[in-house]
Amino acid sequence: MRTLEHTRQGDAAQVLTLREERHRPSPGVGEVLVRMLVRPIHPGDLIGVEGLPGQPEQQWGPRTPGVEGMGVVESVGANVRAPLLGRRVAVFPAPGTWSDFVVVPADLAVPVPDGVSDETAALMLVNPLTVRMLYRAVEKALRGQTGPVLQTAAGSSIGRLVSAAAARHNLRLINLVRSTSGAEKVGTLYPSQPVIATCDDDWQQQVRRHAGERGVHVVLDCVGGAMTQHLAELLADGGTLISYGHLSSGTTPLEALPLIARELTVRGVSILHWMSRTPRERAEDVAFAQDLAQRRPDLLEVAAGYDLADFNAAVEHARRPAKSGTVLLTTLRAAGSGQGAGR
Repeated sequence: MRTLEHTRQGDAAQVLTLREERHRPSPGVGEVLVRMLVRPIHPGDLIGVEGLPGQPEQQWGPRTPGVEGMGVVESVGANVRAPLLGRRVAVFPAPGTWSDFVVVPADLAVPVPDGVSDETAALMLVNPLTVRMLYRAVEKALRGQTGPVLQTAAGSSIGRLVSAAAARHNLRLINLVRSTSGAEKVGTLYPSQPVIATCDDDWQQQVRRHAGERGVHVVLDCVGGAMTQHLAELLADGGTLISYGHLSSGTTPLEALPLIARELTVRGVSILHWMSRTPRERAEDVAFAQDLAQRRPDLLEVAAGYDLADFNAAVEHARRPAKSGTVLLTTLRAAGSGQGAGR
């Protein structure tokens, strides 16, 4: 059994180590043991390993990163009624997925629909569920209006899902990307949505022209850092900035934002709070994610796959700003085990 772990925060190449041991965990009551085959490297995973700029370094006992992935149920504990043994499942939230085995509550092991590949299944939950949370937050912030909404990192995995949702629901969306080449790619995918490259000196003026007299009502931001102040300047009075990530370096003091004078709202959204939703809401979200994986696997794009032992190269690839899709950590499937990948 292989496990990636770290005892302090810092550069992944320096703090992550691969440990091998003979014993594997055992599921308890209501739990299942999943033999992990594919796990994504999300930006939040890297933040957990490396920490945020300006924040003190944290130390702890051995900790294994990862909260999502796909595998095959190896064994089940007592009182597990669902027929999960031997089935392919996607898991979330499942702390410690950067390991060959992980124990999770049975109700958090989501059966992978037939025809969905292992790689798509590994990306089936976190990003689609995040988009569901973001869309609810946008609806609340708009208060019945139709936009416009400005989103950063429109070429990212979540950005593409937001764009697809906006097109489906006729939401006025303005997309921001870093580069001219990125703007061309996003513009080709969603030609009805304006896309602006922040490398342009006049990118803020371009946003204002597309937003019109009413201005931007909501900003969806996963960049943060020094860009936060520029985004707040683009909001209409009474607008809302929804933050759900921190891809940028630097910080913006809260006092630098005109919150009081312009009655702005800053709201955080985190997938880590998804479990606080009602069981019915979570079931609806999971059904949405399963359907998305079947109908639009292109929206769950894979950048590359690396064996778990090759984690340094995988992390380096995941950091590349120009990559398209999500980098995966993989484990070879044992011959004759589980169901087919359905590719």
